[in-house]
Amino acid sequence: MPKKPALSAKHAEPSVKLSTRGVARLEARHPWVYRSDIAEANDVPPGAIVRVLDQRGKFLGTALYSSSSQIAIRMISHGSVADLPALVAERIRAAIAYRKELVRNTDAYRIVFSEADFLPGLIVDRYNDVLTLQILTQAMDAAPVREAILRALREELQPAGILERVDARIRELEQLPPLRSGPLWGEKSSTVISMNGDVTSAIRFHYDGLEGQKTGAFLDQRENYAAAAEYAHGEALDAFCYQGGFALHLAAKCSSVTGVDSSRPVLEMAEKNALLNGRELEWIEANAFDLLREYSAANRRYDTIVLDPPAFAKTKRNLEKALGGYKELNLRALKMLRPGGILVTCSCSFHVGAADFLGVVAAAARDAHKDLRVVENRGASKDHPILLNVPETSYLKCLILSVSN
Repeated sequence: MPKKPALSAKHAEPSVKLSTRGVARLEARHPWVYRSDIAEANDVPPGAIVRVLDQRGKFLGTALYSSSSQIAIRMISHGSVADLPALVAERIRAAIAYRKELVRNTDAYRIVFSEADFLPGLIVDRYNDVLTLQILTQAMDAAPVREAILRALREELQPAGILERVDARIRELEQLPPLRSGPLWGEKSSTVISMNGDVTSAIRFHYDGLEGQKTGAFLDQRENYAAAAEYAHGEALDAFCYQGGFALHLAAKCSSVTGVDSSRPVLEMAEKNALLNGRELEWIEANAFDLLREYSAANRRYDTIVLDPPAFAKTKRNLEKALGGYKELNLRALKMLRPGGILVTCSCSFHVGAADFLGVVAAAARDAHKDLRVVENRGASKDHPILLNVPETSYLKCLILSVSN
């Protein structure tokens, strides 16, 4: 994390002292310290900028404090911070510059990824000329910081609209006042985005910033869409297809593509996206678990199957159940794949580690009496950077597998 020079003047910020375990987390370069590892925090206001000290009073850096979250502090600098709004604006500019070096062939990508961009509690996505943001911590919700965020985004990217997507559950946990999703600047909230190609070959999608999940689309899978299409062939099935991300990319390579989702509005948008790209796909409204079970029993066969379900394990308590769900999905899919077929299987559950996920797919292959080769072992797109000492930033797993028998 970049350092800021120490201030010579006396500091007005409140301070917190950490336990030995809390100090060890910071020394390991993880920015979070849990409330149970706060040794002393007297009269610290919600969302305060705090000086972080060890038990002997040694200065360790500056953090954003939450009065309600179990993550009590999130480090913002290993030095002193004189002006938080200015620092936030500086880091937004740095995040934008970072993407300019890495992102290609798309006008839709993540601009700010919270801790991975040293801006804990801030998510910003770009969808062509519309930006969306989420504010997830007390400190980032402060009016001067909000103003700095909007100013930096407007100056650097000149969008036609900036929207806020509100996660009501997070705001409640942070004891922030309720808000509704809506525009923060400009009048535009919908657009058309393109990805994975030039003007003639890119796949295009309708985007409505006030609809859909999370901030509106799953940009972390963008590069995986293109990778899957490289190997896809024959008849394809895309389970949990959402608005058609994988399905529309597969359509360029496959003789037929069927997308499955349990949400009718999502499938209606997927069909609009298909029309936008001049593609004809089949869309089925169904529970993917039930459909795979039915199709497997009926001996239906495919050459390419994509499994991209929602997170099954949002907490550690759900881990065993999640592993069972992943195994069932992969087992059904493997039984339906022809020899030489391609399985693209994903997990966005952080609590299901990469080794756990590989193990589950391997177990499914044994039960299905199939041999698998790993063609690619992938993660999130480059605009979702992984901070090496923060495992929470590495959450998406995407395996591309070849069925050899």
